[in-house]
Amino acid sequence: MGSEKRKKRKKSSFSDKLIHVLTYTFFGVFAFICIYPFYYIFINTISSNELSQKGLIIFWPKGVHVQNYLKAMKIPGLFDAAVISVGRTVLGTLLTVAATAFLGYMFTRETMWHRKFWYRFVVVTMYFNAGIIPWFLTMRNLNLTNNFWGYILPAIVSPFYIILAKTFVESIPKELQQAAEIDGAGTMKIFLRIILPVIKPIMATISIFAAVGQWNAFQDTLILMTDNKLYSLQFILYQYINQASSLKQLVNSSSSSAVAQSVATVQTATSIRMTVTIIVVAPILFIYPIFQRYFVKGIMIGAVKG
Repeated sequence: MGSEKRKKRKKSSFSDKLIHVLTYTFFGVFAFICIYPFYYIFINTISSNELSQKGLIIFWPKGVHVQNYLKAMKIPGLFDAAVISVGRTVLGTLLTVAATAFLGYMFTRETMWHRKFWYRFVVVTMYFNAGIIPWFLTMRNLNLTNNFWGYILPAIVSPFYIILAKTFVESIPKELQQAAEIDGAGTMKIFLRIILPVIKPIMATISIFAAVGQWNAFQDTLILMTDNKLYSLQFILYQYINQASSLKQLVNSSSSSAVAQSVATVQTATSIRMTVTIIVVAPILFIYPIFQRYFVKGIMIGAVKG
């Protein structure tokens, strides 16, 4: 009997180890597939532009320098676009989260006038929309073309975010609100003093979604903006990827002495594309570590109920 148990333990132990090895191998390969493209672009931005142009930088940087980033800062319109992108991301995220939290709370209040109708009216917009042309005509009639608020106002109310917030608020014991009402607290006081401190996880989750959406958006710039002072960083990236060949000549000619430059640091179409890509992508990557501890809790609790 004892020998049979030991054999079972050995078999079980071997199978467990095999599963662990396969699991770590699978997720290790998956993580590498996700991370490598960013790593590849980054090492090409700090390597010799000549080698990068020839596709010789694969795993390790060669001829390391930072001239690409210094010269990228001289690209016309890049700084203004960065200001626009940061402004729309910060302001847009704050207003979206505030509106989402308040509407998510109000749609759980039975005293709200025609609560179910308004909730369904908001949710149905997830499935139906008029299309780009009617949207553009509406934005033009509201004077939101060539207007910074054209980036902000359309994104404030998002049905998906409201569903997450509403479901999260519904998970809060109603006794908290009832006790506050007995003490004479009104709707806004309950929202600010009771609800907001409790729904931080879902607010952090929505902040990530909203910030990434605002930062990565470029189609609204393409449709609404003709003033280059209102171009976003993503739209500038879109333009520069398409015009990298002509842009490299502009950057090289703007240097103090293009002839005296090393061949390794002379800008190429590849170096322009990759450098601007890193400049555009890097800032948003810093948002995830800040809100990561809230993300899983917020999205799981916000998805429990329909």
